[in-house]
Amino acid sequence: MSQPCHLPPLPPFPHSRPRRLRRAAWSRRLVAEHCLRPADLILPVFVMDGSDCEVSIGAMPGVVRHSPDRVLRVAERALEAGIPALALFPATPLEAKTEDGREAWNPENLVCRTLRLLKRQLPELGLIA
Repeated sequence: MSQPCHLPPLPPFPHSRPRRLRRAAWSRRLVAEHCLRPADLILPVFVMDGSDCEVSIGAMPGVVRHSPDRVLRVAERALEAGIPALALFPATPLEAKTEDGREAWNPENLVCRTLRLLKRQLPELGLIA
């Protein structure tokens, strides 16, 4: 005859839920639900040097490159529409491109300047670069 088991029930597994990739509110909202809504989207934005200008990208009809000040306007509209994050794609000038990627380490490069501008004006905006 078998004896009844008197072991305590197992605790829930896992003991903790690591949130290392979900520390910011915008990234938690991206993975929270299974329905698609504006809060689930990331807006790709193409950035170029300059001031108050936009240039169409010939290979991508309807898509434009924006100067950093124009990116700020795009970001404001994205937040108003409920889109929590932007992914920045810079147009690095050919003369700034080197085999060792030196421009990427420049704290005054196009992406760094644009990131600082956006975070200063819209700290709640998620940025991917």
